[in-house]
Parts: sequence; C-alpha cells; structure tokens
Amino acid sequence: FLFYLSGTVVWAYFASCLNGTSNTFGKNASIFSKVYFPRITVPISIVLAGLFQFLIQFTIFFGFYLYFVWNGADIRPNYLVLTLPLLVLQMAILGLGFGALISSLTAKYRDLTFAMTFFVQIWMYLTPIVYPFSQVPEKYRVIYMFNPMTLVVESFRKAFLGTGFVNLQMITVSIVLTMVVFILGLLMFSKTEKSFIDTV
Repeated sequence: FLFYLSGTVVWAYFASCLNGTSNTFGKNASIFSKVYFPRITVPISIVLAGLFQFLIQFTIFFGFYLYFVWNGADIRPNYLVLTLPLLVLQMAILGLGFGALISSLTAKYRDLTFAMTFFVQIWMYLTPIVYPFSQVPEKYRVIYMFNPMTLVVESFRKAFLGTGFVNLQMITVSIVLTMVVFILGLLMFSKTEKSFIDTV
C-alpha cells in the first residue's frame, strides 16, 4: 500500500505542475492581451500553488506511514529523507520547464492541448509508479534513466521505505536533463510571449 501511495503522491504533484502550466497562453490570453506583467509569473504561481496539494497528499501518506511503522511493518527510512525538499524542487523545475515548453508549442499548435492528457498518462506508465524499477528488464533500464522522474520516484521510496534504485549515473542524467528542459522551456516561453497574441 505504501509503495503505491508513495509513487502516486510524487507523480500527482509533477502531473499537476505539468498540466497546469502547459496551456498558460491559451487560458490567460484575455489577461495577457490587456495587462502587461512578466508572463512567467503565471506558471510559477501554478507550481507554487501545487505545493499545497502536495503537502496535503504527503500528510496523508505520512499518516499511513506512521501507522504501518507502529504496527511493525518492514520499513527502513534513512538519511535520504533529508533530500525531500530537493526532490520537490526538481519536480517543480521539471514541471515548470516542460509546462513552459509545451505552452509555447500550444500557443501555435492548439491541438497539442488535447494530446496532453494522453502524453501525461504515457509518461506515468514509463515511470516506475505502479511497479518497482527492479522489475524493469536490464536492457530497458538505460531508457528509464533518461526519464528524470525515475530518479525522483526511486529516491522518494529509497528515503522512506528503504527500497529503490539510485546511483550516481541516474542522479547525474536526471539533474542534467531537468536543467536542460527548464532552460529550453524558459527560452521558448520568453520567445513566444512576444508574439503569442497573434496566434492564440
């Protein structure tokens, strides 16, 4: 139960950040066309607001966590619990980066908005949410390492449950990809906001 709940809590925050920011220009076109302010503040506010949802879900998870610990479940938390703020920060940056990137694309290609739900679901199944990374065939593990969310989910489980696969290679690839997506997303967002009103 805790295994599935841990994956769901982590993924829910990332998915809410991604879905919330992915149509920034379309949803706020009327405001953007009348008042000027830094457009990036809108997706940032969505990501920050999502923290409250994450806090609620994490509290529920932690409540069940304490219950299972009290009843003698084989759970081995470790010092990695201290990295929780860093994991949340990575999810926020990744969600904001991808959201800004997709939002920039949907400003011109409106049909991409309808594909977002499908895209997020596919991404979830390509992340070890409902199954452990250890069950992924060896030949496919390299592919999973190029999914930045794999590190976040596995690190969260490693920290609180004592189970999970984390190594230096996975950490490096995940952080580098997160920063690349974030920078690329901000650059495209900045470029799109200058001319989006002609296409939205």
